[in-house]
Amino acid sequence: MKSYHKLTTGVLALIIAAMTFTACTDEIKFGNAFIEKTPGGTVSLDTVFGSAEYTKQFLVGLYVLQYYGLPFKNATSAPWSASYWNSKYDAMTDLYQQHFSGSAAYNKYYGGLLTSNDDALISYNHDFVWETIRRCWLLIDNIDNVPELTDAERKNIVAQAKCLAAARYFDLYSVYGGLPIIDHTFTGVEGTVETKRATAEQTAEFMVKLLDEAIPDLLWAYNGNTIETDAANNTGRWTQAAAMALKAKILLFNASPLYNADQPYYDGTTQAEKDSIVWHGGFKQERWQRALNACADFFQKNAANGNFFGLNQATGTTPEAYRQAYRMGYVYQGSPEIIHRTAVTTTTSNKASYQWCNFVGPFGSSNGPFRHSYGPTEEYVEMFPWSNGTPFDWEQDSIDGKIYGEKGQLFYKYTQLKTSVKKDASRDPRLYENAIVNGQTLSLNWTTGKAEGDTYELWVGGEHESNDVAILGADGKTQITEKDVARFSTGYGTIKYYLGQEYFGKFVHWVYLSYSEMLLMYAECLAQCGQLEEAIAKVDEVRARVGLKGLKYGQAAYKGNKANLPDLNTKEGVLEEILRERACELGMSNNRYYDMIRYKRTDWMTKRLHGLVTYRMMQNSKREWVRSSRPYIGDDKKAGQKEPSVFDYERFELQNRARYLWDYSPNDLEAKKWLLLPLPLSEINKNYGLIQNPGW
Repeated sequence: MKSYHKLTTGVLALIIAAMTFTACTDEIKFGNAFIEKTPGGTVSLDTVFGSAEYTKQFLVGLYVLQYYGLPFKNATSAPWSASYWNSKYDAMTDLYQQHFSGSAAYNKYYGGLLTSNDDALISYNHDFVWETIRRCWLLIDNIDNVPELTDAERKNIVAQAKCLAAARYFDLYSVYGGLPIIDHTFTGVEGTVETKRATAEQTAEFMVKLLDEAIPDLLWAYNGNTIETDAANNTGRWTQAAAMALKAKILLFNASPLYNADQPYYDGTTQAEKDSIVWHGGFKQERWQRALNACADFFQKNAANGNFFGLNQATGTTPEAYRQAYRMGYVYQGSPEIIHRTAVTTTTSNKASYQWCNFVGPFGSSNGPFRHSYGPTEEYVEMFPWSNGTPFDWEQDSIDGKIYGEKGQLFYKYTQLKTSVKKDASRDPRLYENAIVNGQTLSLNWTTGKAEGDTYELWVGGEHESNDVAILGADGKTQITEKDVARFSTGYGTIKYYLGQEYFGKFVHWVYLSYSEMLLMYAECLAQCGQLEEAIAKVDEVRARVGLKGLKYGQAAYKGNKANLPDLNTKEGVLEEILRERACELGMSNNRYYDMIRYKRTDWMTKRLHGLVTYRMMQNSKREWVRSSRPYIGDDKKAGQKEPSVFDYERFELQNRARYLWDYSPNDLEAKKWLLLPLPLSEINKNYGLIQNPGW
């Protein structure tokens, strides 16, 4: 669907620009879609839905309004989530720390200053949600008036519209809870319309109903050989596979402890809790079984369709081959693991100065480079196992069984050769695709999968990190600097969705639903239903794609204190490993944030986070190893010295900006209120029935 990234010209452009019609005006108002008519619009519904071509263009316009997870413009207008002044969900978790004082994460979330007067991560008002839903119902309610469409075409268009509406509902449901149910267009003459917030379960059921109605009239995937069924013209359209995957994800949320629990997440005294808007009023195991059934249905249907979707597999067994398989699994438009994606532009460009990848690396513009540099935390990096699947441990190198000393090799195992150094990746290949670490090559060739170029010098004084994190004094003492608007302020760098020079000129999309996510959702539902061995098998399938051995093998090979590991014989232990695997596999995709709120993990919100200071170790005249702030690229490399291979490390607590929740206990109400976002006070004051979320 090549045209979905842009607004179509002609009638559709007029519709979207004016957002007004001569029929079907709204009397009930909420969100930007339901405020006032924009004056000056003259396009009528008869014009729009009097032509099959215009109707199809109208549908294309709905796709433009989907959620896109990467900031791509400098604006405070809708969609709010597109602005780099806002922040990604991931910056509010324990995986990343944003070092840009102009961002919402830095100010509103880390500083604890968010109020109901602010736009939250995804805005209730300013992210085109209600506009999309309103237009979906306009299309559905008027489809029978459109000439020149076959019955099958009408059903397919309606099915796509229902998926679009369900997805937009989920975008808000996942962070706000129960929502007003809009199930038709308002005529303004039909009496009272129910616009108060529905319960959390009613909202979930409404989304599922839309998807269940849509599924029979959709193609499993666009894999045909006609213009209506091929991938080239239809990539990005909602499919049966995507609808079934979204249904499973909604039911997963519906079954999760935030909603599905014996006690509400706050204190039980708020109106939202009493009305079951932010929880279900009790726990039911059958909610997990229903989510499990939805996952099983997806995989059974996929098998019946020749396993069209699957993990993108490596063509070799090297760490680089596994990295490329993982990377191309989410980046490549034709990847078999992308179930649904959204897009806003066809290519990256130096002119698109506010795009994600343009603010995070050497392509940063003069307006403010590195503003999208979400620094991976030390906590995140330690979630990635060793390359043989053994859990990471600072005290135990599980690759060769040696205890770390001053020659600790956290990321690569170095072997000294006569004139060079052999370097082998020592960690989970996914680490190098979710964080830039010391010693990592600047490029991974998209065609050959080979690592190329110089390596990142992320030590104090190194060519790339320089003094983003710390300054090493002449006395050997370290002064932490942790700079703002710097690329490596945690000692690590962002790489997910930012992939260097090769990415420029390539298609940029946001993966909304993926096959790997489906496998891990399936694993979670299996574990929640007591099928632990089956759950572990699904996780192992994800790990195998990057050459990692299974969870149980990894624990058996672990040389440290096994009492510190999650117990894989218990549901709690398996779930903990699933949540860790989701972080490793699904970085920078919002899923860690979703997991944090779904499982009420306020302990993730309140734990103090760390970065890593790395030092290059050099021998002095006495052959003693001492810390050095000397770069290698430059004089040392020109002189023919070997690539540095001896390093020392020091964890440090992040201070810029220290998060205010670090001063609270996980059980404090001040922490718990952040499990759902505040609805805008401006909407509540319209008195159409909105009730504020607890604590706000």
